[in-house]
Parts: sequence; C-alpha cells; structure tokens
Amino acid sequence: MKIKCSFIICLQAILLLLSCATTDNKLVFGSDSLKPRIVVLTDIAPADIEPDDMESMIRLLVHADLYEIEALIVSGGWNSSGRAYPKSWKDSLTTVIDTYEKDLPNLMKRSKQTSFLPVEKEADKQMIGYWPSPDYLRSRAMYGSLKLGVAQLGNENHSDGSDFIIRLVDEADDRPLWVLAWGGANTLAQALWKVKQERSEAEVKAFAHKLRVYTITDQDVPYGDAKNFAFSSHQWMRKEFGKDLHFIWDESAWLNQNDLGSKSWNEYATHIQKHGNLGHIYPKNKWGVEGDTPSFLHVLPNGLHDPSESRETGWGGYFEWGMSRDSITSCYTNVDKRAKEISNRYEHYFYPATFANFAARMDWANEGKGNRNPVVVVNKEKGLEAIHFAIQTGKTVTLDASKSYDPDGDNLRFHWWVMPESGTYNGQIEIENANSASATLAIPADAAGKTMHVICEVTDDGQHQLKSYRRIIIEASK
Repeated sequence: MKIKCSFIICLQAILLLLSCATTDNKLVFGSDSLKPRIVVLTDIAPADIEPDDMESMIRLLVHADLYEIEALIVSGGWNSSGRAYPKSWKDSLTTVIDTYEKDLPNLMKRSKQTSFLPVEKEADKQMIGYWPSPDYLRSRAMYGSLKLGVAQLGNENHSDGSDFIIRLVDEADDRPLWVLAWGGANTLAQALWKVKQERSEAEVKAFAHKLRVYTITDQDVPYGDAKNFAFSSHQWMRKEFGKDLHFIWDESAWLNQNDLGSKSWNEYATHIQKHGNLGHIYPKNKWGVEGDTPSFLHVLPNGLHDPSESRETGWGGYFEWGMSRDSITSCYTNVDKRAKEISNRYEHYFYPATFANFAARMDWANEGKGNRNPVVVVNKEKGLEAIHFAIQTGKTVTLDASKSYDPDGDNLRFHWWVMPESGTYNGQIEIENANSASATLAIPADAAGKTMHVICEVTDDGQHQLKSYRRIIIEASK
C-alpha cells in the first residue's frame, strides 16, 4: 500500500512539474508548434573590440521562447582578424547568459511560464513559447574551430562544437538543423569533413539534407583578405555538397541591418539600452549594429514564410539559387543584382516590424509586462504554416482573417498584399478590400498552372504596434 501511494504521489509531482513548465501557446500563437532548431557559430568578442555579436546574442536570447537553441559555439571569424579565436572571449557569451538569467523571471511572464523542465527534458523537443533555462543554455555553450580556412580541416581540427553538430544532426528529429554562422562556419565544415570520412555516400547525402546553413557573408577568411574565397572552408562545402547542402550566403540583409541600425541608434538608446539587465549590458556600436541578427530573423516563426523556401521572403532577406561571389560555386544568395534589389526592398520594409518586436521584448525584460503579437487566423485555420488553396481561373476566393485576435485585447488592423517574387504568376493581381479583415481576390484568366503568394499582415494598436503574418499560397487551375 505504501508503495502504491508513493508511486501516485511521485506521478502527481511529475505531472505538476510538467504542467508548471508548459506555456499557454494557444493564447499567444494560436497553435501548439515546435520551435525551429538552431546552432549559432559566433566569433563573439569583448564589446571594446567588436560589440555586434554581443548585441545580436542579447537580441536572440530575448526571443529564446521562439527558438530551440541547440548550441552556442564560439569560433573564429572576422573579429579575431585572422588569428586563432582567443578562448577568453567566450566570457562575453557567459556574461550574456548570466544576464539573461536575471531577466528571465520577467521574460517568462510573456507566455505565463512558471518553471523549467529538467535540463535533460529541455534537450528534447521544445514548444514555441517555452523559455529555456540558463543551465540548459550553459550546457550548450562550447568551443568550436578556433582557426580559419579550409587548410585547417582534418583530424587536428575536431572540437566539441563540430562533434556536437554531428550528434544533433543524427538525432531522431524531422526538423532541419539551422546552422547560423555569425563568424566563420569552419566548425560545421569540420563536422561535414568527418562524416565524409566515416560514412557512405548515401549516408553523407542524408546527413547534409538535414542541415540548413545561413552565413553572414564569408568570415572563414582573415578580415584583411576578405575576398580570398579559395582560403575558406565555405567554398569547400559548396563544392563538395552542392544542392545537397542548403547553403545561404547573405550579402544584403547584414549590410542593411548594420546601416539601418546605425542610422536608428537613438531608437536603440531609447528602447533597448537600460531596459532590464540585458539592456544595461547592450553595448554601443562601433561600426554597424547587429550585423548577425538577420540569420535568426530568417528562421523566426511568425507565419510569414517557410525559411527552407528561399524565395518565400521573411525577415532575414530574399535569396535565389545562383552563382556566388567567388564566381566558382553556387548557393542560395542575394549577390545577383536583381536578387539584391528584391532583398534590399523587403529588408527596408520589414525593419520597423523587426525592431518593434525587439523593443517590445525588452519591455518584458524590464517590467515583466508589455505587448504581444497578434494571432492570425485565416479562414478559421490557426497555426503558422502556409495555407494552400486550389482555385479555378475566373473564380474568386475570399480570405477571411476576422477570427484573428490579440492576446492583450488590442485592436487589429489588416493588410493583404501579394509577394510576387515567391509565386510563378507574373501578371497583375488585384485584391479587393485589401485593408479590411476580409478580402477578395479574383484569379486571372491567364494564371492557370501558376501560383500566387498572398500575405495577411496584422498589426495591433498596442505599444510598438506589433505585427504577425500568414502566408496564403494559391494554385490556379483551369
């Protein structure tokens, strides 16, 4: 009898713990969704040397409820200017995590989280809305490849970071693993090098298919020799794996983020610095501001796009498959004139919304209260994934977002617009009542066999006027 009672008490305690560690995802997001998985490769440095990685790390951690942060790996990049990454610089990452811990009780109020899962459970799948514990983040902070260049690849270049990437890819998880290179991606290249030595061709291909890579320019070269792409392990990855490795080389979003952030520094000083403990350590820029932030904005789950579909532009830029800057290898990039113009236009359009998101979250860090994003519901469909319609030409489709709501009770404004670069129909598309909750779209007679991408953009009237989105993909038929 005592054994039975003890078992029941233990079971009740476990259920209570799990209940306390969950969040009200349906209130905040309209569905229960898994987070995207990310690994960050950062050449984070002391703020007096180069503050932008610390700026981006702070911004990432106040969005930590949206990402399954699988690893934070310090490694070489431009900040170390061609020398080996100084191990002492990892202290800057430790500082950000320690400061996150101080603001976490306030941040957790955003999704009504009251406790944490055990660290071993946090290592499993995390739901959107769950704030990871500081202990979990500390367990995922490690060293990667400290030196730069393809010549480093080999048995002497293994690191905790490269081995951990292999372990993460090998996990039984259908979600892709996004590797975000804020510095050089030598650590990832080393992981791929090792897998290539030890596994069959089919196994290597399957391994690469689970990866997504977003590089902020090419930083696996010394800063003073930035165009020496043959030096870089990035070029080696593109040569060896081609389209088997989804490789994004950004040459637009990071530059605009740096520039727009610098021009808007007063907004950072007003809404970011000194907001919460993280705001107090948010450093003043030396050059650009948060040049690495577009990498995780690209993956941010806000209903705007599928980050694996590069032409479905999101907050981190627009990309097309094509020749890279090295004029030898191809990847998903925005270096081509047309792609760069498209990416530049959307980066400017979305910048106010991305900054508003950041500012609102710093309010939560500071006060434990603030604004939250609207929840977009289109034609009664909740969630973040795109909604698909198959409609005959000459017919009309009604898109109804009237069931959308705001978790804080704010009033909502609606705007429906077409993202032509994502679809295959190049003609004019008219949306009737484009600024109301319910809009109507007529399918053009010449659109048969083509696709059209419509964005539902919903803005609340709370502090910072936050936005959420939903993508509708229409396939026209005769």
